[in-house]
Amino acid sequence: MSNELVKRRELSFQLFELLDTNALCERERFSEHNRETFDAVMDIAEKIATEKFATHNAKADANEPTFDGEKVTMIPEVQEAFDAYVESGLIAGRFDFDEGGMQLPETIMTACAGYFMAANPSSTGYPFLTVAAANVIRNFASEDLKNAFMPRMLTGEFTGTMALTEPHAGSSLADIHTSAKKHADGNYRIKGNKIYISGGDHELSDNIVHLVLAKIQGAPAGVKGISLFAVPK
Repeated sequence: MSNELVKRRELSFQLFELLDTNALCERERFSEHNRETFDAVMDIAEKIATEKFATHNAKADANEPTFDGEKVTMIPEVQEAFDAYVESGLIAGRFDFDEGGMQLPETIMTACAGYFMAANPSSTGYPFLTVAAANVIRNFASEDLKNAFMPRMLTGEFTGTMALTEPHAGSSLADIHTSAKKHADGNYRIKGNKIYISGGDHELSDNIVHLVLAKIQGAPAGVKGISLFAVPK
C-alpha cells in the first residue's frame, strides 16, 4: 500500500493535462511562474504535510486541547506543524507579490491544500482559517484594518477565525443578538456570545483576529442590519 497522501501522478494529470494549468503562465499575473515552480511548491507542501502534519494526526485526536481557565494547551506537534507551514510561505501563497505572497494560481494552492487535508484536517484548520480571514480583510476591510492585520496574518504572527453562530440562533443569522456600539475613538465595542469558533483560542500566534458578525445599534432588522467586525483577541 502506498504511503502517499495524494498520488502525485493523478494530481499532475488533473493539473497539467486536464486543466492545463501551465497555460496560466501566459497571463501577466502568473508570468514569473512555470511548471518547475509549480512542482517545487507542491514538493514543499507534500514534504511538510507528510513530516509535520500526518505524524501527529492520531496523537492530536487522542490528546485533545485543554483549557485551565486561562489558556488553551495543545500537544507541541501542532505548534511545530503551524510554524513549518508559516515558514514555507504557503500561508501567503495565493496573495500578491507586493503583499508578501507568492502570487500562485488557485489551482496550485488547492492542490497543496489537498496534501494537508489528507494529512491532518484538525491542525490544518489553523493556517487555513487564517488565510480565509485574511482574504476577507484584503477584499472588504478599510485600509487601516488591512494595514493593522493582514501583513501579520500572512506571516503567521496573527491567526484568524470567523465568529458567526450564536447559541440561540444556530444558522439563522437574522436572529443574532451580538451588538456593536461606536465609541468616540471611532472603534466599536462588541457585546455578545458566539459558538463553534474553530481556532478561537490557542497559543500558536501572538494574536487572534476574530471576524465577528454583529448589529450596529439602530441597524435594520434581519440580515440587512448585520455588519462584520475585526476583533483582535
